[in-house]
Amino acid sequence: MTHRVSIIIPAYNEENYLPLLLDSISKLDWPKEKLEVIVVDNGSTDNTCGIAESYGTLLLQDSTKNVSGLRNLGAKHAAGDILAFVDADCVLAKDWLKKAEKYFLASNVLAWGGPPVPPESASWVQKAWFLMVANPDSPKEVDWIGTVDFFVKRSWFERIGGFNEKLKTCEDVDFCYQLGKYGKIISDPEIKVVHLREADTIKEFFLKEAWRGSSNLKGIKSHGLFIKELPSILVPFYFGFFFPIALVITFFNLNAFSSALLLSYLFLPGIMAMIKIRRIKTVFSLKTQLIVLTYIYFAARTYALYSNKR
Repeated sequence: MTHRVSIIIPAYNEENYLPLLLDSISKLDWPKEKLEVIVVDNGSTDNTCGIAESYGTLLLQDSTKNVSGLRNLGAKHAAGDILAFVDADCVLAKDWLKKAEKYFLASNVLAWGGPPVPPESASWVQKAWFLMVANPDSPKEVDWIGTVDFFVKRSWFERIGGFNEKLKTCEDVDFCYQLGKYGKIISDPEIKVVHLREADTIKEFFLKEAWRGSSNLKGIKSHGLFIKELPSILVPFYFGFFFPIALVITFFNLNAFSSALLLSYLFLPGIMAMIKIRRIKTVFSLKTQLIVLTYIYFAARTYALYSNKR
């Protein structure tokens, strides 16, 4: 039995990217009568709505909701028993649904998807950071999957209550942590989505990660603290409190031991990043660039936590 799939796309001023996504959807290897495309517009001032209508999508509009609310609105009007969430600035592989189909009937798999792939024209920032989200094991059980490429069984989406609309970011993490109490979440890189608009400069990367980290504490309050979330709490403490104090102590008590200890503290995040990607085969220069991005990421998340307290 071929399941009916509803693809839900939140959008705001996406006239430059939405046609690329909708074109790729039109080429999917899947029966058209079993596929529904829903664009949920957030009050666009460009031609996003006109483009969505020209492709025959179900167009919903609400300028008052955040991205969680937009996705929930799309799910509310969806007819499919499988809900698929993608971002408007993506391109789907032709076999995207065929690769995802094997999980439709897996009773112990509640949600699935894949890590978004950078475009061929990606900058070094995009290529290096992809190493952190790439999945060297195919497939594997994970704690969460981003909504840039995310499938969930409708019955379980409704049981969880959809995405938490109080969260402006991290809603996918929060949803998956709550869903994961009942079954598996699978990351499979064969379910391929190219994400065209990941941050491609250091400045954009910092700003995006600071924004993404803005709801960390609210998310933890929503679903409770999980062990694997500890870094999101400890990292801001490490960089915003512990390391500056260690630096001051070292400055006033400069000796070989204290200097070596401080360097070990400084290098620790980079070492952790290298351990995470140890099985990924790539050029050494890209791994070095990833170390640089790791520290920028930690700085952004530290900024996000402390700026939200003010």
